[in-house]
Amino acid sequence: MATINDNYLKLPGSYLFAEIGRRVAAYKEAHPEADVIRLGIGDVTQPLPAVCIEAMHQAVDEMAHKETFRGYGPEQGYSFLTEAILKNNYASKGIHFGTDEIFVSDGSKSDTGNIQEIFGSADKIAITDPVYPVYLDTNVMAGRTGTLQKDGHFAGVTYLPCTAENNFAPELPAERVDMLYLCCPNNPTGTTLSREELTKWVNWAKANDTVILFDAAYAAYITEPDVPTTIYEIPGAKDVAIEFRSFSKTAGFTGTRCGYTIIPKGVTGRAADGSRVPYNQLWNRRHTTKFNGTAYIVQRGAAAIYTEEGQKQVKELVGYYLENARIIREGLTAAGLEVYGGINAPYIWLKTPHDMPSWDFFDKLLTELNIVGTPGAGFGPCGEGYFRLTSFGDREDTKRAVARFQKLKF
Repeated sequence: MATINDNYLKLPGSYLFAEIGRRVAAYKEAHPEADVIRLGIGDVTQPLPAVCIEAMHQAVDEMAHKETFRGYGPEQGYSFLTEAILKNNYASKGIHFGTDEIFVSDGSKSDTGNIQEIFGSADKIAITDPVYPVYLDTNVMAGRTGTLQKDGHFAGVTYLPCTAENNFAPELPAERVDMLYLCCPNNPTGTTLSREELTKWVNWAKANDTVILFDAAYAAYITEPDVPTTIYEIPGAKDVAIEFRSFSKTAGFTGTRCGYTIIPKGVTGRAADGSRVPYNQLWNRRHTTKFNGTAYIVQRGAAAIYTEEGQKQVKELVGYYLENARIIREGLTAAGLEVYGGINAPYIWLKTPHDMPSWDFFDKLLTELNIVGTPGAGFGPCGEGYFRLTSFGDREDTKRAVARFQKLKF
């Protein structure tokens, strides 16, 4: 008889955003006339930059001719894209990688979820709380977390609380761990780590032989000079950090799917015989076994953002969403809410009024204001009492949503 992976049964309920979708669908079915504004799931609303569209159209035309047709491509990514990424995002800052240290994929969600496969099943993990659910859930599926406790934490996970009390900057773990997840700018809190704070983490990782899994999917939204746009700006990070980047929120590729992961060859783990093995080698083996590469057409579109015109258009796109974030942040503050984030990130993290449970606040916003957000409890126990809004909506919808908040009765 076939058996199941019992670790899946340890997962609490449905995936966060699936539950949000279920509740919204039920409400709209009961109230078809409702004008629901979605500021919950972090999907974008503006079209792809024109340079990306033009590049993909050209790539489609190439597929129509035998001389320029493309079949399977290199699993790690076409050189026209990987070289553009390394030149513009790293070499321009004096950071250099080989083209065999970058892996193009279908997005950072896949990579941050799949990366745990190349680590030992007994490796201890640390995550911030609240946290992007994919980090935790994939380790639960792998059997690395122990069982779920009554307080909402898993017994085998080291949690690093991020709340207003510590300015959403987690403290170093009291015990050593093998894998440490950091997201900066942070999803869901919209907050960041300064250069000094990030240096502290890199130094700690080096001293404790810990690998930092650094999610920099929102790096394009950083506006303040003291916030590094890549962890590799910190000396020593090439020895301890794997970085994940995405085109989803940078250039609107949420439906087009493209991202990449940097794995320096200096980041190693210990094998059973005591030898040190580069994680780069293991990920390359996994990547080539389980993935056939991101579509050529998509990679051409992604590469287009590194042209002079592409950089201009991406800056305008990011600026559009950051302006939305400003509108939400200032509008909710004026409405008397306690608000965080939205300066270096497209997320607004707010304190629910009167310590209202976050799912109750979700229902209140949906039913009274027809606004959809994301309950903080869905990101972890320390997210309870908080709520996330995104700035990826249409400008007019964003303004209308903020105006509705003025009518909210607490």
